[in-house]
Amino acid sequence: MTTPEQTEWFAKTFQLMADNVSQAVLGKPHVVKLALTCMLSEGHLLLEDYPGTGKTILAKAISATVQGTNSRIQFTPDLLPSDVTGVTIYEQHKQTFEFHPGPIFATIVLADEINRASPKTQSALLEVMEEGQVTVDGVAHSVGDPFMVIATQNPIEQAGTYRLPEAQLDRFLMKTNIGYPDHDATVALLADSATRDRTAAITPVITAGVVAQMSSLADLVHVDPAILAYVSRLAEESRRHANVKLGLSVRGCLAYVRCAKTWAAASGRNYVVPDDVKQLVLPVLSHRILLDAEAQFNGITVEQVIDQIVAAVVPPTERGA
Repeated sequence: MTTPEQTEWFAKTFQLMADNVSQAVLGKPHVVKLALTCMLSEGHLLLEDYPGTGKTILAKAISATVQGTNSRIQFTPDLLPSDVTGVTIYEQHKQTFEFHPGPIFATIVLADEINRASPKTQSALLEVMEEGQVTVDGVAHSVGDPFMVIATQNPIEQAGTYRLPEAQLDRFLMKTNIGYPDHDATVALLADSATRDRTAAITPVITAGVVAQMSSLADLVHVDPAILAYVSRLAEESRRHANVKLGLSVRGCLAYVRCAKTWAAASGRNYVVPDDVKQLVLPVLSHRILLDAEAQFNGITVEQVIDQIVAAVVPPTERGA
């Protein structure tokens, strides 16, 4: 378990990072906290949102905050796997083959409209998201640490898109949306319309090494057996729900606990409480639950089902044995 001093440092540093990112992403503190929690939990984020809501700005702001690099890959039907991972080219003047890294080699990678690429190109992300490396011509190349993919999907204009398979969706730690800013944030953005790039003024507040240190501290946050049992019961309830075809997997449960640990540490606690689990239920479960055809036909949403799952499972009120 982390010490009170370590927990206090984690919470202060997390808030410093969140405030820094919020200079560019106005009026979205909850989304910023979710994105940072995802990064410190060593996971990847899926954003399903409309164009022009600030997805690229979010990625660039996080990258600038942790003194890292960022890249943006625009996914299109003709994009090849080598366009993402890189390629080995024969250098004639050196008479050797050299690897030329692709845009996946960055601290924060924005995979824009990922569902527009072919399944073959989508699958090129599977190894790097899970293992943190790409293999080209039998040689493994590490993408470094920290590493985070922020992928986006456009909820409109679905013609010509390739739906992400459940196996790949499960590799995203969270799914959320930024949404349009509120009235005050919109007015502030319009008043500052002369600024073309809101991330240009953001300066790093931590280094990549601190990110790794914070991730290690989050792993030490205490999770009571009663909380673990609560997560397990939520998973079981999701699998036997009448409208659910595919529920929360074991990998999803592990991701859930990792996120809850980081969320608790960011809140200044060295232990997880049931509210941490409840606050993360939608971003962690929404892309891992697949409704059956009848439920979809009847207009039932994943959000409604998740609410029913949470209501059916009583949270713990005392510590486990």
